[in-house]
Amino acid sequence: MSFILLGILNSQVAGAGVAGVAGYVAGGQNSGGFLDTVDKFAFPGDSRTTLATGLSTAREGHAGFSNVNVAGYAAGGSESSSKTNTVDKFAFPGDSRTTLGTGLSNTVGGVTGFSNAAVAGYAAGGRDASAVSTVDKFAFPGDSRTTLATGLSTARDFGAGFEDKAVAGYYAGGFAGSLVSTVDKFAFPGDSRTTLGTGLSSAKNVIGGFSDPAVAGYVAGGGFLDTVDKFAFPSDSRTTLATGLSSSRRTTGFANPAVAGYAAGGQTSSTYVSTVDKFAFPSDSRSTLATGLSISRRTTGFQNA
Repeated sequence: MSFILLGILNSQVAGAGVAGVAGYVAGGQNSGGFLDTVDKFAFPGDSRTTLATGLSTAREGHAGFSNVNVAGYAAGGSESSSKTNTVDKFAFPGDSRTTLGTGLSNTVGGVTGFSNAAVAGYAAGGRDASAVSTVDKFAFPGDSRTTLATGLSTARDFGAGFEDKAVAGYYAGGFAGSLVSTVDKFAFPGDSRTTLGTGLSSAKNVIGGFSDPAVAGYVAGGGFLDTVDKFAFPSDSRTTLATGLSSSRRTTGFANPAVAGYAAGGQTSSTYVSTVDKFAFPSDSRSTLATGLSISRRTTGFQNA
């Protein structure tokens, strides 16, 4: 999920390209109900502002994905009394919001997003009366929607999405009647699906995903755990970071490529939190931002990067 404004140039590790402009955390849920708030963290200082215009409806469990330098998207989700197929689009750099004429093919919550840079955004899985395996693809820049002939390997919701730009998108974990550790991989540009031989270190859902393109993808927290799994590109071999999240929780992710990945907000076993943990690339050392989310909540992230 991804964003860039004026192009902050940075010396990079191999394949990373240009560093990002901002990460976004949109909507969510806490003990007070559903939220429409969108927080924006400006890179590289991580200063936080809150957009004047939030989501078109208060909701959680929506997919986040991005068209770098162009727009970020919030797709589907659960509202106070129903699910929705609405896709909101936030145009960069002004962050003005419109709603796509064509939404998701299903009315679902617990949807997971990933992106192929400036080519397409994907909204995968989710649940209404039951879980679905559907993967919708929105082609940039026109945002026309198709549905992949091959969906997820199992119908499930609330997984983690991450991507290796121009190479593949990944859907990790989720809930399919029981928690799963499966990681599906969709190869770009044909979108053919395989399933990794090594999945997550534990079966879980409501997980944060973020990536350092050409280097590794990360799956953080979920299922009230603090674990952060790392999948090295291109082999997809998995290790688990020695330092996990600052608290065991369900969370969301966004990234500033070649610089850092973020695990934002979430839900512990007893409360909702506003904490934002930052993992510096390539060392994966963890710090916690002095300024967290504007509201404690379980939420969805994406970035312009």
